[in-house]
Amino acid sequence: MTENTPIDGPDARGRFGDFGGRYVAETLMPLILELEGAWDEAKADPAFLRQMDDYLRDYVGRPSALYHAERLSAHFGGAQIWFKRDELNHTGSHKINNCLGQVLLAKRMGKTRIIAETGAGQHGVATATMAARFGLPCTVFMGATDIERQQPNVFRMKLLGAQVVPVTSGTGTLKDAMNEALRDWVTHVDDTFYVIGTVAGPHPYPVMVRTFQSVIGREARAQILERAGRLPDACVACIGGGSNAMGLFHAFVPDKDVRLIGVEAAGKGIKTGQHAASLKGGAPGVLHGNRTYLLQDDDGQIIDAHSISAGLDYPGIGPEHAYLNDIGRAEYVSATDTEALDMFQLCTKLEGIIPALEPAHALARVGDLAGELGKDGLIVMNMCGRGDKDVFAVAGHLGVKI
Repeated sequence: MTENTPIDGPDARGRFGDFGGRYVAETLMPLILELEGAWDEAKADPAFLRQMDDYLRDYVGRPSALYHAERLSAHFGGAQIWFKRDELNHTGSHKINNCLGQVLLAKRMGKTRIIAETGAGQHGVATATMAARFGLPCTVFMGATDIERQQPNVFRMKLLGAQVVPVTSGTGTLKDAMNEALRDWVTHVDDTFYVIGTVAGPHPYPVMVRTFQSVIGREARAQILERAGRLPDACVACIGGGSNAMGLFHAFVPDKDVRLIGVEAAGKGIKTGQHAASLKGGAPGVLHGNRTYLLQDDDGQIIDAHSISAGLDYPGIGPEHAYLNDIGRAEYVSATDTEALDMFQLCTKLEGIIPALEPAHALARVGDLAGELGKDGLIVMNMCGRGDKDVFAVAGHLGVKI
C-alpha cells in the first residue's frame, strides 16, 4: 500500500480507485443526490451523532463483547482466536448498526415509508425492527428461494409489522430482491427511503454503510489493545456484499502489519461454477449502481451465485473491497458449503456459540490461519450473526428432522 492510498475515501465521484461510482437511471439521480446531501449534513451534525450513540448503547446493546475462544484456539493448536461478538446485538447480527443509522436519516429527511432488500433475512429483520421502533411502514423484498430457507426471519419480520414481498424472478435470491427494491424506489420517489443492507449500491451507499458499520472495528481495536496489549496479526470476516467485513476492517486499514482477510462463499467449489466468490471467480463490471467485481459471462451477463448461506448468495462484492483487493491491502479467500457446515457444528460444540452460516465461512479459514501464525499469533474474527435463523436449514442439510 502506497503512502498516498486513500483511507477514508471514496473520492468526490464516489469511487474507490476504479470501483464504486453512481451508475443509475436518470429517474434515480434526484433521489441519490438528495440522499447524498442529507448524509453529508447528518454526519457533520453532533446532535445526529449523539442520537446514534445513544441508540447504539441503549437499544442495540453496544459495545459488543470481544471474546477469547479458548477451546477453539486449543483445537486448532495455533494462534489465539478472539470473536468480535456482533451476534449479541439486538436482532442477532451486525445489520442493526447500519439500519439504525439509515432509518434515523430517513426520519431526518422526512421520509414516511421504508423499503429494504434481504437475503438471509437479518437485514430485513433489523430494518423492520427500526421501522417499528419509529412507527414507519416497512416493505421488505426477499427472494422466494431465501424465504423458503429463512422461515424464522420471515415470521419475525411479519411480527414486526413489515410486509414481506416474495421475489420470484431470477434465482429468487438477494440479487433479485435488490432489483425489485430499486424498482419500487423509482416509483415512490417522494415518501420512500431505501435502506440498503451492504456496502454496495450507488454512491453514497457504500461509504455510508461502511461508516455506520465501522463501530465494529473501532470497538475491536480498542478492546484487543486492552485485553491482549497489542494489535492482532489478522482480522477475519465473511464476505457477501461485505458490510460486516468492512465494518471490522476499516479501523485497521492504516495498521499495515494487521492482515485483513475476507472469506467469500465457494459454494460447491470454485471450479464447479456454483459459488458466490466474486473476487476469486469474477471480473469487473457494473451492477446495482456501482462498478465492482461480479460473477458474469463473456457477454457481461450476470451469472447466478450459489451459497448455502443466503446472506452470502450475491454475485458481487462491495467496491471498497474490490479496491482493497487490487491494491493488495486485503486478502480474499473462500470456503465451501461443506466447510461452513462443519464449522457451524464445531463452534457450537466447542464454544457454546451457534454461529450463523455466514461467519461459519470465516471460521473455516481461521483454523488454517491459526496454524500459519503459530502460538504467538493473534486473530480477531467478526462473529457477525447468530445461527438461530439457520438451525432448520442446517438440520435439513444434515438429514435431521425437527
